[in-house]
Amino acid sequence: MAEQTEQTGADVQVWLSHVSAYEREFKKWEGRSQKIVERYRDEKRKTADSLAKFNILWSNVQTLVPATFARLPQPDVSRRFKDNDPVGRVASLIIERALEFEIQNYPDYRQSLKATVYDRFLGGRGTAWARYEPHIRAVEQGEPMDGLTVTEDIDEPQEELDYECAPVDYVHWRDFGHTVARTWEEVTGVWRKVYMTRDACIERFGEELGKKIPLDSRPEDMKKGETLTNDQYARALIYEIWDKETKKALWLSKSLGKFVDEKDDPLGVEGFFPCPRPLFATLTNDSLVPVPDFTLYQDQANELDTLAERISGLINALKVRGVYNAEFNELQRLFTEGENNTLIPIKNFAAFAEKQGLKGAIDLVDLTPIAAALLAAYQAMEQVKQQIYDITGLADIVRGQSEASETATAQQIKGQYASMRLNSMKQEVAQFATEVLQLKAQIMCGKFDPETLLKISAADQLSDVDKEMVPQALEMLKNNPMRSFRIEIAADSLVQMDEAQEKQDRMEMLTAIGGYLEKALPIVQGAPEVAPMVLELMKFAVTAFKVGKGVEGMIDETMDKVKAGIEAKAGQPKPPDPEMMKVQAQQQLEQAKIQAKAQTDQMTLQANQQMEQMRLQAEQAAEQQRMQFESALEQQRLEAEGRATQMQAMFDQQFMRWKAELEAATKIEVANISAKAKVDNAATQAATREVSQEVKP
Repeated sequence: MAEQTEQTGADVQVWLSHVSAYEREFKKWEGRSQKIVERYRDEKRKTADSLAKFNILWSNVQTLVPATFARLPQPDVSRRFKDNDPVGRVASLIIERALEFEIQNYPDYRQSLKATVYDRFLGGRGTAWARYEPHIRAVEQGEPMDGLTVTEDIDEPQEELDYECAPVDYVHWRDFGHTVARTWEEVTGVWRKVYMTRDACIERFGEELGKKIPLDSRPEDMKKGETLTNDQYARALIYEIWDKETKKALWLSKSLGKFVDEKDDPLGVEGFFPCPRPLFATLTNDSLVPVPDFTLYQDQANELDTLAERISGLINALKVRGVYNAEFNELQRLFTEGENNTLIPIKNFAAFAEKQGLKGAIDLVDLTPIAAALLAAYQAMEQVKQQIYDITGLADIVRGQSEASETATAQQIKGQYASMRLNSMKQEVAQFATEVLQLKAQIMCGKFDPETLLKISAADQLSDVDKEMVPQALEMLKNNPMRSFRIEIAADSLVQMDEAQEKQDRMEMLTAIGGYLEKALPIVQGAPEVAPMVLELMKFAVTAFKVGKGVEGMIDETMDKVKAGIEAKAGQPKPPDPEMMKVQAQQQLEQAKIQAKAQTDQMTLQANQQMEQMRLQAEQAAEQQRMQFESALEQQRLEAEGRATQMQAMFDQQFMRWKAELEAATKIEVANISAKAKVDNAATQAATREVSQEVKP
């Protein structure tokens, strides 16, 4: 006993050292993740007058989460090998229906998966935890059927299984831990923090031990209740540890300094751990400390905040400001009372008019530089946002933004390139959801009562042939289901799609099977012995469609009947007719030739159609370029003619002005000459008269 106690104490110290090593390794990451969460929630904004922010982190997360997880996943359970195995087919139907029941009736899976995806896009790591949860109810013991006296002990309520489920718990990124390693494959132990009340400790670990466990902690999200007493949120912090090397689950109280419980492999699942590989963001091959996505574009996000602050300041400055002449008090009412068709009276309007009216009495601040700066800030913000989209992979086509001039083909090509990284994220989320469902399936197969599986899978609605194989199917499910079955979730099933998708899948399957039967039935009519092969090929095609699983059993049943009929006929041997065999072979050969020719003609027709379409597109592009070139030439010609007309008008105007000035100058000159001639003539006449007077005696 002393040796066991000493060994347990040593194990406690080993796991305490593992926890301490993890906390040292992930301390910086936890601090960084907390800051990212605060930024996402915009908790640093203290007052309404705080600086403006542009929360690009919230925008990106709100875009990526629904792009990778928007609805409940659709589990797909199938046999690992496509052999003719009716029992395996029924078993896969049972576990698939049971998983669908668990997903649709219990919200824990959806909520846990969504919270995990949020953690992946915020802090860079999301974790979920699967467990088995039986629910027991008390029933009263009735009178014994053998007529014996009923004692008081027998009359006490008895317990029985009410129902059972396999819930999936979301584990907060602060509450999950593992042994420090470079890759997930090297991890030998995982744990999660569980916060338990006193009553929960007593119920889980017994009254004696439950009362000794100290209430030493509170969950992180409860520490914000500053107005409440400390005792109200006091909890016992229990580390639930799963040791892969010893195949044991341990429950450790650090304050108590010992294990409060220990169990050998409680779930019995492959890989031992009750949690899948966490959903990581960016990782390198030498550490499991994730790099949050926001870290990779935080500098650009800070630039956006700076620009948002500048834009807010410019918008506040973009208002009418100025000064006015205090002599005219009425002007201060101009922007406060003035409305459409409203005049403000001025007492001394003459003096107001002498000072150039409003131009001389009011001087406003020029808003043109502020408006230009605001426009430049908006343009810079768009450039920084585009840089962030380039870093994160959120291109314009993913966000539903496109140019109206783009063709559908161009948008499709852009969407394919823009969604490459997004598809990788969707595949990671789908793989994580698949691994969680695999854990649920193993727990259900290993822990559930067979009656529970039959009830939640609605096995009573199966066909009569399938019902006969249910006992064997249940036995197969109990024996390591992951070796016999493949449980997968398609990435497309996590994304919101068109409601008509299932109808399209059904029509596609019917079209394919209809074309196959059209070609196969003539062969079966000529050679009935090939009917099993034809049915096997049809089953191979049907199983490729998820919607075809419901008819797979009918194909198997029909195949068995056909084989039985062929074997019955084989008991009455009939010599084959060589001539008939020759005719049938010739018919099959001719039919094969016709099919080959039809396929060749179809391929040729498709190739010609593609070449014709490419030629038409090329001609259309050339015609469009020619029209654009001619339009540009016509525009240049019109602009040249306009400039020539303008120059001619200017020349005519200058010429008419010069002509008018010349005519005016000529008239003035003629008038001067005429006036001068009159003066000279008058002078001559006067001189003549003077001379005449002097000549007279």
